[in-house]
Amino acid sequence: MTALSKLEAERTSPTRSGNFLRQVKKYKYLLMMMIPGLVYLFINNYIPMYGVILAFKSLNYQDGMWGSPWTGMDNFNFLFRSPDAFLITRNTILYNAAFIVVNLVLSLLVALLINEIKDKVVARFYQSTFLLPHIISMVVVAYLVYSFLNVESGLINRQFARLFGMEAIAWYSEPKYWPYILIIVNAWKNVGYLAIIYFAAIIGIDKEYYEAAKIDGASKWTQMTRITLPLIMPVIIVMSLLAISSIMRSDFGLFYQVPMNSGPLMPTTNTIDTYVYRAMTKLGDIGMSSAAGLYQSVVCFFLILGANFAVRRFSKNDALF
Repeated sequence: MTALSKLEAERTSPTRSGNFLRQVKKYKYLLMMMIPGLVYLFINNYIPMYGVILAFKSLNYQDGMWGSPWTGMDNFNFLFRSPDAFLITRNTILYNAAFIVVNLVLSLLVALLINEIKDKVVARFYQSTFLLPHIISMVVVAYLVYSFLNVESGLINRQFARLFGMEAIAWYSEPKYWPYILIIVNAWKNVGYLAIIYFAAIIGIDKEYYEAAKIDGASKWTQMTRITLPLIMPVIIVMSLLAISSIMRSDFGLFYQVPMNSGPLMPTTNTIDTYVYRAMTKLGDIGMSSAAGLYQSVVCFFLILGANFAVRRFSKNDALF
């Protein structure tokens, strides 16, 4: 190839920057829609990240954050040397693992059932009904649970216990019941939200797959297991990975407000977040709280990396990155 032809080829071939500008121009309206979310993410998530240095300092309000003395790993020692360190870590991880499994199964079941409703008005009614608990404040949820579990006037003790000839149960003094109660409350509040996401993925599936399956004599169960679930698997994987990324963080309202901060329930309901909050109210040590938050973030970071790597081994296209 001569120098003239090479120059002509470079002039006519699209450059990388030219491609980028064309893509930006093509999707400019979609990119403009991203701006509010990016601004919020930057202000709410990235600007406060400089505060992680508090995990390695003993905050003195007079000297300020930058003038406060460094303490090295002392703030982490408070968390790890605590006799409750294993308990709160175990509770946080096991509860979140149970939430992921239970919510995934129930939300998929609800989404599949809603998809079978042919009347659009009825289907939308059910969607709104299932979504409603997700937007209710956890404070309201705590008092709803209290109306069921109150020893004297709670619905369960007043109606069901008497109906079956049982004695009233002091729910807020019996830790053994609360793993089940917390899982049920969490499922009631979050299954509807996940079900709407999965339902949106299901209605995007081409109807021709189901028509061909019906011609071949496939049952509803076969259609669900061989068509619906495999085609929405990317959405299931993404939602599961996002849940795994927060497995070291607990819903503070669920573990603190719903049990009404009951002392006898702490062995069952105490998690990292509630432990740090209780320590903060007693000690006022912001450095220790920052250390716990940094510890949670680092563990969650490596968990999401490991989960994403495992997904890439089986299906590269379904991984987050």
